[in-house]
Amino acid sequence: MSNSDQAEPTAATDAPVLTEANDEQSDHYRAQGPDRAPNKGSDATPEHVTIVAKAYNKRRSCKIIVDSSSDLAPEVIKRLGVEVIPYRYVGPQGERVDDLWENGDPHEFYEFMRKNPDARFTTMAITPGTYAEVFERALGDGLPILYLCLSEGLSSSINSARQAADMVQASHAGAEIYILDNKCDSAAGELLLMEVCRQAAAGLTAREVYEWAQDARYFIHGYFTLDSLHWLALGGRIPPAAAQVGAKLDVKPELSYDINGSLTLRGMYRGRKKAMRAIIQDFHDNYAHDTSLPLAIVSSDANKDADWLEAQVRKEKGCEDLAVIRSSVSPILGSHVGPGMVALVFWGTDRREQLSLTDRIAHRIRDGRSVSRS
Repeated sequence: MSNSDQAEPTAATDAPVLTEANDEQSDHYRAQGPDRAPNKGSDATPEHVTIVAKAYNKRRSCKIIVDSSSDLAPEVIKRLGVEVIPYRYVGPQGERVDDLWENGDPHEFYEFMRKNPDARFTTMAITPGTYAEVFERALGDGLPILYLCLSEGLSSSINSARQAADMVQASHAGAEIYILDNKCDSAAGELLLMEVCRQAAAGLTAREVYEWAQDARYFIHGYFTLDSLHWLALGGRIPPAAAQVGAKLDVKPELSYDINGSLTLRGMYRGRKKAMRAIIQDFHDNYAHDTSLPLAIVSSDANKDADWLEAQVRKEKGCEDLAVIRSSVSPILGSHVGPGMVALVFWGTDRREQLSLTDRIAHRIRDGRSVSRS
């Protein structure tokens, strides 16, 4: 996602009208145990989120800001009360704000994509001006600011955030603004957010929370598969020929992200079920087995597959009653992956341990450069 991603959308018919979401249709939010899906209008917030939210709203060392790329569940936003900076995207209906389905239905959005495979959806980086406005307003609370930003491996927005932070700090002597590249995508950012809020309420200073998050972000794993490679090809992320061959052979990818936050291919499988089994195997191999921490399952209108992943997770020893946060992929990431994406995100082993010796050296250099910019 960068300014270079912007393009004029092609015309399409029957564009979806963004209306108030129907909780019974979408997978906006589901949590707790296997038979504890909330009824419409019920409070289904996992206990972990409720505890963190109460502590963060009672006492905190900094004001935490995120953006809409983290595919946050509505109840998580509501409970934590953090500010969410929305991305914008362009589709057949023109420019829209990613409000995390507050005024839209994910099923309608992704069904439209299925029926109009040539429709163009492009995303827009957040501008320095937008960031400066948010940071200026946030300083009014009298607290340091920590912004958890979408990975630089996927978006240029973090550079705009850094520029804005420099401008705001120049006019506010002593203001503390920390910009963190979360180096993880989608709901992985949501899991990081919740624990950052907990640390901010537990007595760490703003600088200490920032340093904690710099290390913690590498312990969040995310694995996902797509129903089709078509949308990646349409956005120029893979060659069209690769998508065509994949469709003919019914090849489904398993993807993740590397330590820089960039997408990475883990394997190709004949059939979707095999790709989903590979996701469960990665969970089995890398899960931290800390059931005090929730995991997340996010999908782009693939509720049945999300249900299957949750059921398989609960078969793991000790995970029967694990808190699971369910949400829908926002239009920002959904524009690139298309309908049918499903992902499993959890706290696990240190992803840096998978690097070669020389890559570890390069990583330390990059991290040192990142610290110098904060």
